[in-house]
Amino acid sequence: MTKRLRRAAVGAAAVGLVVVPLAAGTGYASHAPAQPAASVAAPVRADDAFVQLTPAVAEQLDAAVRKVLAEAKVPGVVVAVSAPGKGEYVRSFGVADKSTGAPMTTGMNIRIGSETKTFTVTALLELVDQGKVGLDDPIGKYIKGVPNGDRITLRELAGMRSGLFSYSQDPDFFKALTTNPTRPFTPQELLAYAFKHPVMFEPDAKFYYSNTNLILLGLVIEKVTGQKLGDYIHQNVVVPAGLKHTVFPTGAEFPKPHPQGYTDQTASGKVENSTDWNPSWGWAAGAMISDLPDLRTWAKVLATGELLKPATQAERLKVEPAGNAPDTGYGLGIFKDGGWIGHNGSLPGYEVVVMYLPEAQATMVIMLNTDISAQGEEPSTLFGRAVTQIVSPKHVYWLEPQKS
Repeated sequence: MTKRLRRAAVGAAAVGLVVVPLAAGTGYASHAPAQPAASVAAPVRADDAFVQLTPAVAEQLDAAVRKVLAEAKVPGVVVAVSAPGKGEYVRSFGVADKSTGAPMTTGMNIRIGSETKTFTVTALLELVDQGKVGLDDPIGKYIKGVPNGDRITLRELAGMRSGLFSYSQDPDFFKALTTNPTRPFTPQELLAYAFKHPVMFEPDAKFYYSNTNLILLGLVIEKVTGQKLGDYIHQNVVVPAGLKHTVFPTGAEFPKPHPQGYTDQTASGKVENSTDWNPSWGWAAGAMISDLPDLRTWAKVLATGELLKPATQAERLKVEPAGNAPDTGYGLGIFKDGGWIGHNGSLPGYEVVVMYLPEAQATMVIMLNTDISAQGEEPSTLFGRAVTQIVSPKHVYWLEPQKS
């Protein structure tokens, strides 16, 4: 789910920040034999896309992550980067619970927000491979009552080019969620918040990140398969991908261990603990839960198209410009940024970044327990940028805020 409930994909407004103690990092860092540990930096050859993860580079990463943690006032974060022949770096920093001081650890489950979109769209594309739906089918073929439903295609929904208003930007939705965050929402309720707004532009005219699009795609999957969306994704995406701890919750359940989440997306505007908020309001767009090992696996499965036919994956990776950064584009439930492929995710209290760099077969996963913006940006973006400036300086994760 998006950072700002009432803003676009990666937009964020400067808000008040929570001051928390800075804890030492925990985890591990390993590296393939390479430069001596005394090196102060990892030289990057002209043909290198990813540095050797030496002890010296691990020290650089430790310092960079701690700097962002302190400056962005993030309670806790987990960072994992790796590439074949380059080693791996996996560490946690800060606290999982501000009231007890319990440390963040690499073994925790996390709410993944809009990373859910990658699962939903993968499920849809599997149905494309089976000939059960067509990317250029109009949504009106499956769901009645959608504005412009006879002209908006499944491709345009998955690519964020439908022109449909995002229900999460509706003031009445925001009030309903924040005044009773444990209540469940149905997909039909979410669509009602969206459809009371006029269509924003003609289909495929431009990019606009709308959670409404994914609610519709989730309903398409249910109609075509006759299964609940969470069941279908589990059987046809999660299990085939080899994921062990990735779930689509039916309510507010949250497998332990997990960190406490902190948000300022509240009725009062003050920071609250959002750990047990019901994520049903995100549904196909943002309700899922996962953990670090699964997200590291999923980063590669998603970016390389392991579950799809090559031609379908090629369609998925045809990106259109998205946001303000010239090297950022959005495909079908996936984006490219600085050469990295994947998605970020955010909903009240939690954020993730799950990316894969094909040039180096590298993965990057970042998990944190707040969505409170810092320096006008997602805190997860600040971590991703700081990490990639060190490990892949030619391929920096930038994801600039959108003007919206």
